[in-house]
Amino acid sequence: MSAIDPARLKVSQLRALVAVAECGNFSSAALNLELSQSTISHAIANLEAELGVVLLKRGRNGARLTPIGERIVTQAEQVLQLLAEIAHEANRAKGLQGGHVRIACFRSVATHLLPSAIARLQNLFPEIQISLVEFGELYEIERALLSGQADVGVSELLNGLEFEAWEICEDDYVVLLPPDAPLKCVQLTWAQLAEYPLAVSAHDSCGGRIRRCLQTADVPLQVAYEIREDSTIIGMVQQGLSAAILPRMAAEPIPDRLQVCRLPCHLSRTLGAAVARDALHTPAVYAFLDALRETGRFSPRVAV
Repeated sequence: MSAIDPARLKVSQLRALVAVAECGNFSSAALNLELSQSTISHAIANLEAELGVVLLKRGRNGARLTPIGERIVTQAEQVLQLLAEIAHEANRAKGLQGGHVRIACFRSVATHLLPSAIARLQNLFPEIQISLVEFGELYEIERALLSGQADVGVSELLNGLEFEAWEICEDDYVVLLPPDAPLKCVQLTWAQLAEYPLAVSAHDSCGGRIRRCLQTADVPLQVAYEIREDSTIIGMVQQGLSAAILPRMAAEPIPDRLQVCRLPCHLSRTLGAAVARDALHTPAVYAFLDALRETGRFSPRVAV
């Protein structure tokens, strides 16, 4: 009798044997492996032929292991477990198991965009760790990326040759009017907006964008308050002290009693993700970017 060549044994045959042993019949094993019953029968018949021994006794009540079948099933289970551990170690080395992604972001982005992206990532790769650091200024996020403090920045879109960036969505600016505002319109005129003292963001990128927009008005406008916290700005409006101009995502959730109106001119900010172009990024970072892609329009941005 010739010696058995282990190289001729197939993993699919071992998997079929273990499945039948666990289920007690071929039909349930085929269902669990999402294969046809004939495929399972063929795999085990070939395995028995290669080994030269009978592993299963078939009958009207199903299939049961022979004594040699019981011993070989135990070893087959060990082989399949070792294969699973090999795959696990490979995934870990690729950064998809046990990786770490450090994200620098704005509060509004952390509140409204990142949770769904992180949930998607965790469903696929539960061992990847996520760290969030919130910043108020765009230059702080740029500095965190370039210094290696963060892997990904999610904020207003970063431009420049030192970054690789992708657009996620446009976030329109809105006007919030106090609860007792007599105006009941969706679109404001400059004259109507001029009736209120204005509260705007004190952050450089957001506040500067609003001021440039207001400079196009054909009537004088009064910026009465520059405030860093979005929640404080909304509180001022709730108390009737001012109207406010905010990105909608930063204003959410908007209290029910406040009236939400459009500015006389269109104003928006482009939100996106960015990484330092020259940095070495782990597969975990790209897995996060793939998950973030599902939050909205996500397309490459050419640096300028």
